[in-house]
Amino acid sequence: MTPITTKADQPPTAAGEELAPITAMMSSRLMVLANLLRRGAILRYKRLTGLSSVEFGLVASLGRRPPMSVARLAEAVGMDKGQISRALAGLVSRKLVSRAPNPRDSREVLVRLTRSGLAAHDAIVAGGRERSERLLEGLSEEEVATLVGQIERLTKRAAEMLAAEREL
Repeated sequence: MTPITTKADQPPTAAGEELAPITAMMSSRLMVLANLLRRGAILRYKRLTGLSSVEFGLVASLGRRPPMSVARLAEAVGMDKGQISRALAGLVSRKLVSRAPNPRDSREVLVRLTRSGLAAHDAIVAGGRERSERLLEGLSEEEVATLVGQIERLTKRAAEMLAAEREL
């Protein structure tokens, strides 16, 4: 297997020193990229829709789907039901989300986007597309296809690694 990084690959720090070994690792580099993208998205969606990061995550997850339970939504976004409930309360008060009892199970509440919530969702999707296009500017179609394929492979491998960690 070829090395992932070499000294030549490592940009110097402000003091001209090499990066710490962990920061040169592929996973660290991907986390830096993901965090930069996340922070930019949070700023954009706050500006476009007035939503916090948790709120825009919920609006994006609810999307143009049928109503879903709070438990299912919490699972979809990887947060606990308490956090979700607090954020949903704010979205309900702002009339972006509606709540209704589940006709099949009266103990369960179903949530869905309102018309205003759908408008916020559509702004998030449009903003996401524009950000994605800007990120990939300068890459050829072939480079984008290769990148997407590699990301899919790495995602699958990371999921396998997570499953293995859970088994330990």
